[in-house]
Amino acid sequence: MTLVPADMLALEGERVEFNGRARRQSGYLAAPVQAADTDTSLSLPPPLLLVHSMNASGSAAEMLPIYEHARQTRPVLAIDLPGFGLSERSNRAYVPRLMTDGIHDALDFLQSRYGNGPVDVLGLSLGGEFLARAAVEAPQRVRRLALVSPTGFNGNKRRYGPEGGSVGPPWLVKAFQGPGFQSGGGWGAKLYGWLTRPGVIRYFLERTWGSKQIDEALWRYDLITTRQSGAHYAPLYFLSAAQFSSDVNALYDKLDQPVWVSHGTRGDFTDYRGLTTVKDRDNWRVTVYKDCGALMYFEQPVAFCADLDLFLG
Repeated sequence: MTLVPADMLALEGERVEFNGRARRQSGYLAAPVQAADTDTSLSLPPPLLLVHSMNASGSAAEMLPIYEHARQTRPVLAIDLPGFGLSERSNRAYVPRLMTDGIHDALDFLQSRYGNGPVDVLGLSLGGEFLARAAVEAPQRVRRLALVSPTGFNGNKRRYGPEGGSVGPPWLVKAFQGPGFQSGGGWGAKLYGWLTRPGVIRYFLERTWGSKQIDEALWRYDLITTRQSGAHYAPLYFLSAAQFSSDVNALYDKLDQPVWVSHGTRGDFTDYRGLTTVKDRDNWRVTVYKDCGALMYFEQPVAFCADLDLFLG
């Protein structure tokens, strides 16, 4: 396992690494004490997989309040998706297929530890799109799906495009990367450097919160994770819209598992008019947190975690 300085660890617990379709990935695993006892672990709820959002500084650190709550009653794994956090950050195409493969690898890891039963999953923002695709591709492996401030429901726009495709055109990715990108430089790296200056990271967190009262610990970790080697490769695919699935609404329509959507009323992520396409389906439910931003579990952790527990049963 790769050894890292303590300040680069986003969460407490056992740091794990696993290799599979998406190559080396990192995660943080925790469970109640009794999970170590084979005789009692059978009574534990299913494991919970937590998936962060896509942005310039995405990592498992975004899952802290949910991770700390869930670990008291069940096994929980918060991962760094390919290209983020402590996972491999090599120069490759960080498109929906790769990210979904990372989800499948995480499910493989959990089932190797806790048996082949289905797993509960929770994804933040764009991370939920990758979870939805994995749940459609392997429905027997996902029991319940929680989508926090999910993408794909804004305004009147719907994405029923080519299966497995990306919203952003390939030329836009290359334009963001620019000359010299393949060797780790060029204006793509400079653009990323500008986007990850301390004041700019704070600005985007304030837009996410819809308030200047952001989580300062998350901001500090963002400064650390964005300054690691290869940190700019994956986020430029996000900026060029290459990580957004062209068929995400078709994926949502195919979900047969219970699905819980939660979102706030502040900040940039408050337009969910598109939920009209699923709100009447029996397996979907929606909770709106008033006077909260997109990461409402940082602002109202008790209420959010109670609702999550109720949904997961």
